[in-house]
Amino acid sequence: MKLSEVAEYVLEPDIDPVLVPRPYLHPVRTLGGTVVTDVLPADHEWHLGAGLAMPDVSGTNLWGGRSYVHGRGYVWLPDHGRIEHVGWRGDVEELRWLDPAGRILLSEARECGAAAVPGGWRLTLATALTNPGGEPVELRSPAVNGRGEGAGYGGFFWRLPPLAEPSIVAGALRDEESINGSAEPVLTVSDGDRFSLEFSGLAGDDRWFARIAEYPGIGVAWAFDRPLVIGPGETFRRSYRVRVS
Repeated sequence: MKLSEVAEYVLEPDIDPVLVPRPYLHPVRTLGGTVVTDVLPADHEWHLGAGLAMPDVSGTNLWGGRSYVHGRGYVWLPDHGRIEHVGWRGDVEELRWLDPAGRILLSEARECGAAAVPGGWRLTLATALTNPGGEPVELRSPAVNGRGEGAGYGGFFWRLPPLAEPSIVAGALRDEESINGSAEPVLTVSDGDRFSLEFSGLAGDDRWFARIAEYPGIGVAWAFDRPLVIGPGETFRRSYRVRVS
C-alpha cells in the first residue's frame, strides 16, 4: 500500500504565520475513502489535520492562534514560530522548530509510515526531538501555565471532522471527561459506522487529550500537567500508532 492512497502529507503550507506553518497529514482517509481529518476549521483555524504542535516551547507558540497568559486568558502575542521542513535522509524527514526570530529551538527527525492491517490500515508517526542549544527547552501546555480545566494539550494532535454519532472509549472509560488526562494504553474514537480510529503509543508522562463536545479532536499530550524539559543535547523520542478502519 502506498501512503499517497490513504493520506496526503503537506510539507510547506502557505498559511498565515499566526496559524504556525508546519507539516501535517490531511486528508487522511479510510480505505473506503472517508476523510477522517479536518484542516483550518472555523472554530480553530490553526488545527491542521494530524501532526505535531506545541502551545509553548520556551515562550514560542508552535500551536497557532492566541497564547494563554495566566491572569489574562488567551491573548494575541507576537510569539508565533514555525516548524520547518528541512529535507529528507532516506525515509526520515528532518525539521527545525523555530522561534519568531528564526532561531532553532529543537531539531527533529520524523518518520511516517502506513501498513495494511485486517479491516483497515495503520499509520505510524515517530519523532525524535533534540535540543541543539546550551539551555534547557521547556514544553508547556495552557494547563501547566495556569489555565487548568484539562487544557493540557500539545504534542501529537489529530483534528477530527464533524461527528454525527461520536463515541470515545479508553479501557473502561467511556466519556470525554474521564478520558481526558488519562493514560489508558488504547483510545478509540468512532463516528457510527463511518469510521473508527484506534490510537496507541503512550510513553513516559504522556496523557490523552480528548475533546468531543466543544470540537472533535484527540491528542497525545506531552505536558498535560507538568512541563516537558529537554536538556542541552538531549533527545525526546516517541512513536504513535493510529489504526484507521
